[in-house]
Amino acid sequence: MKLIVGLGNPGKEYEKTRHNAGFMAVDLLAQGEKWQHSKNAKADYIRLNLNRQDVELLKPVDFMNNSGFSVARAIKNHNLNVEDVIVVYDELDLPLGKIRVGRFDSAGGHNGLKSIIEHLDAKNFIRVRIGIANNNSAKVPAEIFVLQKFGLLEKSKINQSTKLAAEAINMLMSEPLEKVMNKFN
Repeated sequence: MKLIVGLGNPGKEYEKTRHNAGFMAVDLLAQGEKWQHSKNAKADYIRLNLNRQDVELLKPVDFMNNSGFSVARAIKNHNLNVEDVIVVYDELDLPLGKIRVGRFDSAGGHNGLKSIIEHLDAKNFIRVRIGIANNNSAKVPAEIFVLQKFGLLEKSKINQSTKLAAEAINMLMSEPLEKVMNKFN
């Protein structure tokens, strides 16, 4: 089994914001299935089959900074290894419309990743980074920029990149990481 985690913030006011790119990608993977809620795990989840691989999609719903709790709980409940985890999230250091797949050495200033790394005491999980940067991202404080909704001209690019992220995750179910990186990076 694989655990695929989409990062974002819960609530209507955060829907379609830059920080919820991870939620958007796992919603595509969910293929319209109904999310279930676990109060104890502070997460929404769906169990399904992607590319002949059993997976659990997970959306931590205790806000970005506390994402690690839900991820650690799911790993423990399913007796998974950190290597069985894929985290998809917004990346301020990538241009809007781009994605990057791989294993990375740090959280890169992303509070959701910091929380996951702290709770797991590991950082060797696979990451799918969805670029959200634009010409204004350097002019606005990051904590404000990531909570803004995508502009009209940005919507097609974020839709395209979340689709690419979902394709990359599907490919990771049956292909080695290096092959996926070569195709999408």
